[in-house]
Amino acid sequence: MSFSKTETHREIEDAVGRICQRFDDAYWLERDMRAEFPHDFHRAVAEAGWLGIAMPADYGGAALGITEAAVMMRTVSESGAGMSGASAIHMNIFGLQPVVVFGTHAQKQRMLPPLIRGEDKACFAVTEPDVGLNTTRIKTSAVRKGDRYVVRGQKIWISTAQVASKMLLLARTGTPEAGHRGLSLFYTDIDRSKVEIRAIHKHGRHAVDSNMLFFDGLEIPEDDLIGTEGSGFKQLMHGFNPERILLASEAIGLGHAALRRACQYARERVVFDRPIGQNQGIQHPLAQSWMNLEAAWLMTLEAARLYDAGEECGAEANAAKYLAAEAAYASCQAAVMTHGGMGYSAEYHVERYLRECLIPRIAPVSPQMIMNFIGEKVLGLPKSY
Repeated sequence: MSFSKTETHREIEDAVGRICQRFDDAYWLERDMRAEFPHDFHRAVAEAGWLGIAMPADYGGAALGITEAAVMMRTVSESGAGMSGASAIHMNIFGLQPVVVFGTHAQKQRMLPPLIRGEDKACFAVTEPDVGLNTTRIKTSAVRKGDRYVVRGQKIWISTAQVASKMLLLARTGTPEAGHRGLSLFYTDIDRSKVEIRAIHKHGRHAVDSNMLFFDGLEIPEDDLIGTEGSGFKQLMHGFNPERILLASEAIGLGHAALRRACQYARERVVFDRPIGQNQGIQHPLAQSWMNLEAAWLMTLEAARLYDAGEECGAEANAAKYLAAEAAYASCQAAVMTHGGMGYSAEYHVERYLRECLIPRIAPVSPQMIMNFIGEKVLGLPKSY
């Protein structure tokens, strides 16, 4: 087994890297300060064809794997775009895998090309305020009325809903007693006359919005139901491992962006007639950061390899997400501390990286729940929750 870069991976890094060079640190700082979605970055990635990297060629995609998508998303984040750049396109890369796998040909023909071309932006409407990670207990209902479903309920922490035209929505079509068998998945238009979208003011990644959604009689055509009624949770699970793999890649990229800035500052900053990078107290945390990030990258590549081979990869994908998030957090924290007081200044960017690196630690699943999963599914310990 080899994790050496392939020629395809180098080509992805070079091509995506050239796009990212057009959007420098000043660009991302301005988007963050203005809380403004990076529309021109999204458009540039779409025009180059990268939004469809893991989509079927029959619908305009590149038909590559999650491994290649992981290389792409690490490159985006590592450029300095961080989670702001990655989150602007994240949903397009993995989010419609349930449509790819379970949708009809007609649905894929209708739904995938506009997303790949960048004409549609999509959000992922699953999480609810009173449910958290207990997804099988969601309450948002989709009641069938003739050839349509009428939706009522709430969602929370829905990224890009302010700019999205479409959403992948998980809603209850069966009774609460049915559990996960009562959940169905839809890919449909956002009718803003029936969906109130309320922005959440948050700690970081201001360029990409997070929101609460309130549904009051949203009507969804039956043609927007993916697969069959009651199979939504199973379909959604198909996208969980790719999401964890891509989020791990983005965290690793962000950690390396912070490390790069820290090393540059440590070489240039002179105190007591010597560069501070000459001091082991500065060197060692940065060296640890590199080692931890690269170790997490190997786990991420292994998870992606297994997924692309059609093999079980739940443990590896969750481990990759956990290790990458922790490594990124340590790297971003070390970068701020290397800069000393200037690390607290927006001018040096590392404080923005530190704010953003909390996202992969928290979402889409907490580190504690990942350890629960590994304890139960890998180590054979009793279920603890």
